Amino acid sequence: MDDHLFMPNGIDSQKILLQTLLGRKTERTPVWLMRQAGRYLPEYRELRAQKGGFLELCYDAEAAAEVTLQPIKRFAFDGAILFSDILIVPHAMGQKLWFEAGEGPRLAPRLLDASLASLEGAPEHFEAIYATVRAVAAQLDDKTTFMGFAGSPWTIATYMVNGQGSKDQAATRRFAYRDEAAFSELINAIVENTVTYLLGQIEAGVDAVQLFDSWAGSLSPVQFEKWVIAPNAEIIARLKAVHPDLPIIGFPKGAGAKLIAYANETGASAIGLDETVDPVWADKYLPAGLPVQGNLDPLALIAGGEALETSVRHILDVFQDRPHIFNLGHGILPDTPIEHVEKLLTLVRQ
Repeated sequence: MDDHLFMPNGIDSQKILLQTLLGRKTERTPVWLMRQAGRYLPEYRELRAQKGGFLELCYDAEAAAEVTLQPIKRFAFDGAILFSDILIVPHAMGQKLWFEAGEGPRLAPRLLDASLASLEGAPEHFEAIYATVRAVAAQLDDKTTFMGFAGSPWTIATYMVNGQGSKDQAATRRFAYRDEAAFSELINAIVENTVTYLLGQIEAGVDAVQLFDSWAGSLSPVQFEKWVIAPNAEIIARLKAVHPDLPIIGFPKGAGAKLIAYANETGASAIGLDETVDPVWADKYLPAGLPVQGNLDPLALIAGGEALETSVRHILDVFQDRPHIFNLGHGILPDTPIEHVEKLLTLVRQ
C-alpha cells in the first residue's frame, strides 16, 4: 500500500499543505499568503462596501465565509485562512473594539487605565467566528487545508494595555516591567481565552491553526522567553493534549536569532519566518525536518519582475530538502497587483 496515498490518523492525502505541516515532503511546495483574503482583491472591496465596516464583516458568518473563500476560488491556494481579526479575543474578554478609518483598531478601556477584573466577558463574539468556520468547512473542497488562527498573548496584550497599536510597544513593555504580577495575570487570562477560542475553531472544522505574534520582535531575550515562548508553549501543550495530531504554526515576527529557542521550546509544528530572516540561516539552525513557512518580502511581490523571480527561486532552492510552505514574510499589502500574485503562483508551482 502506497503511504503517499493512504495516510494514518484520517489525514487527507490530498491536502498537501496539511501533509507538509505534519513533516512530510510533498510532490510540490504548497502555497498560501497571509492576509490573502482582503483589500488587494476587488471582490473583497465590493463585498465590504455592501456590508459596511470591517468588524461587521467579521461577525457576519455568511459574508466572512465568502471572504475566506474568495482567494481560493480565484487562485486555488493550498490553504484557506479564516477571515477574522486577532482582536476578537480581547473583544470577547470584555473590551470594546472598533476600527478608526485610516488609523486601525481601538480597544477600551485600555488596561493602563482600568483593571482586568473590571472587564465583563462577551463569549458570544467567539460564537460568531465559529459560525464562520462551520460555513467555510461546509463549502471548502477536499484539497484545501483550512487554517484557523489567534493572536499570541504578548501581541494581544500590547493592544489591551495601550488600547491601540504602536511602533515600539513601549507602554506595554513599561507596564510589564513595572507590575509583573498584574501583567502575568493578563497574559494568563489571554492564554485561557485563546485556548478556548482555538478549541472552538478546531471543533467547528479547521484543520490547523496559526499563532500570530506580530510584535514579538520588540522584546529582549529574557522578556521574549517570559512573554512569548512560555505562553505560546502553554497554549500549544493544551491544544495538543486535546488534539495530539493538530498542526500548529508559530509565527513570532521579528524574533531573529530567538527563533531557535522558540522552535525548540514551544512545541510548534511549524515555524513562520518573516522577510528579515535569511533562509540559509534558518535552514542551518532550526531543527532538522521542522517544517517552515515563508518568507518572501511582500514588497518584492509588489515589485514583480526579476526581483520577484530571484527571491522566489532562492527561497525554494534553500528549502528544497525541508518541509516548506511558501508564503510571504508578513501579510499581503493592499496595493499588490493581482497579476503579480498569479506570477508568484506560476513560479512556485512550476
